[in-house]
Amino acid sequence: MLSFLLKLRTRTRFLFRLSDAHTMLLWSAIVGVLGAFATVAFREGIALLQQAVSGRSGSLVEMARRLPWSTRIWLPAAGGLIAGLILLIARRGTDKKAHTDYMEAVAIGDGVIPVRLSLWRSLSSLFTIASGGSIGREGPMVQLAALCASLVGRWVHFDPARLRLLVACGAAAGITSAYNAPIAGAFFVTEIVLGSIAMESFGPVLVASVVANITMREFAGYRPPYEMPVFPTVTGFEVLFFVALGVLCGVAAPQFLRLLERSKSVFNRLPLPLPLRLALGGLAVGLLSVWTPEVWGNGYSVVNSILHSPWTWNALVVVLMFKLIATAATVGSGAVGGIFTPTLFVGAVLGSLFGAGLHALWPHATSLPFAYAMVGMGAFLAGATQAPLMAILMIFEMTLSYQVVLPLMLSCVMAYFVARAIGKTSMYEITLHRNREEQAQMRLRATQMRELIRAAQTVVPPSASVTEMTRVFLEYPVKYLYVTSDEGNLLGVVALKDITSDLLQKRDTSHKSAADYLQPPIDVLTPDMSLSAALAHFMAFQGERLPVIESAAQPKLAGVVYKSSLLDAYFRMNSTR
Repeated sequence: MLSFLLKLRTRTRFLFRLSDAHTMLLWSAIVGVLGAFATVAFREGIALLQQAVSGRSGSLVEMARRLPWSTRIWLPAAGGLIAGLILLIARRGTDKKAHTDYMEAVAIGDGVIPVRLSLWRSLSSLFTIASGGSIGREGPMVQLAALCASLVGRWVHFDPARLRLLVACGAAAGITSAYNAPIAGAFFVTEIVLGSIAMESFGPVLVASVVANITMREFAGYRPPYEMPVFPTVTGFEVLFFVALGVLCGVAAPQFLRLLERSKSVFNRLPLPLPLRLALGGLAVGLLSVWTPEVWGNGYSVVNSILHSPWTWNALVVVLMFKLIATAATVGSGAVGGIFTPTLFVGAVLGSLFGAGLHALWPHATSLPFAYAMVGMGAFLAGATQAPLMAILMIFEMTLSYQVVLPLMLSCVMAYFVARAIGKTSMYEITLHRNREEQAQMRLRATQMRELIRAAQTVVPPSASVTEMTRVFLEYPVKYLYVTSDEGNLLGVVALKDITSDLLQKRDTSHKSAADYLQPPIDVLTPDMSLSAALAHFMAFQGERLPVIESAAQPKLAGVVYKSSLLDAYFRMNSTR
């Protein structure tokens, strides 16, 4: 198989005179097909497990309603226990340095995704989801699609840069297959995973998304996860209400993410092995489902119900609170899965509550609650992912309505900025990693020499003898000593070569002092000098260190700056990874 793929690549490039960019488009199309098949395979696996447990497949919420209350309790716990045992098997003999997550493999890795660990983790997620765990199924779907892309790239011996891009294409194919949103899937990968939108990378990613979407439509029974109603026309001051919804989602999204992190921290402190922790998380979901079966699964059916039928405000509050607890228990226990879909769920319920309140106050001047639920999904997603463009495009693709664009854009942008103002939070660790890098680079760009100053230890007074200066030269491997006055002002420097010349010529130096060898400093820095300006001074000086004086008018010696410190800061400022 390997030799066939290599020959195929070589023969194709020779016959059609294809460049690397053209061949990448072809491989991205292949990855799009494979990503769609991986997604379908995972869905079929969930359906088979549901069939084995309840005799029917389909909505997990409907499955919970059909089961006796006692089964609702123990089934998620049993599924969590099995999922935890599978994770224990997956961890045996695993390289801890390997980048298991596809985002890490693309952003900070070499594009290689471990096969064994990914398959075991996907199997664990399969049991968690099929038994009612409150977690998204998109996580393992995208992971499997990215794994297929990684395997293809390794088979045809792609270099790390092209392999990372191909894995990104696989991830886009997985997102598209899960949500029927090819443009949003492409922007999800470029905005969150790659961190920038460049045609060299966006082109192949978009091709993979489109091909995956076309492939999914060929499967019988395939339909988008959300059935969006027709969005109403929004006019006048009602636009301000959607801005307010964006602010609300921007405030709530970081709290939702902190709730999940807090839950992880609590479960990690429990003196229980991993399988029992996952079983405990499943037990929490099971107990909640006795009163509210809507907590089972990722919430597709509940969101569709909210969008198409009226809900009372108390029913929305109950399902929101119970779903938050169930999701926190499932994610916190260590279950493998995504939180993308639960985020859309929370946004829909929050938006529906907001819209219901407004519609009760101004029934003739506001849209029905489902409109606010639709926009709330995008706004909450924008605040949680720190990717407003992707959130806007996803909801737009789901609705295919131009009427939703204006309120959606305003709400998503407001949510994004409010969430960033509250705290640097994101559901994806790679986004936080990239934000920390950007902040560090911004700090470095504003760095002045005062932050790099070190004490000048090779300082002598004008009266220092040759013997005293020689002792300092022997102690410190430097070429110049700094001569300062009693007030600490820099008077000049003494060069090692001048003293060495006198000593080699055996001249009488007993009566000489630093004042006799004094010469102006070759160059000086000031504390308010920038990195780039200081680097220009060092390039002209060709030395290891330069003195820093307070100012030309007040030449008090503040210390020295070493070239190594300057270059290290400059390298970190310009580093892209």
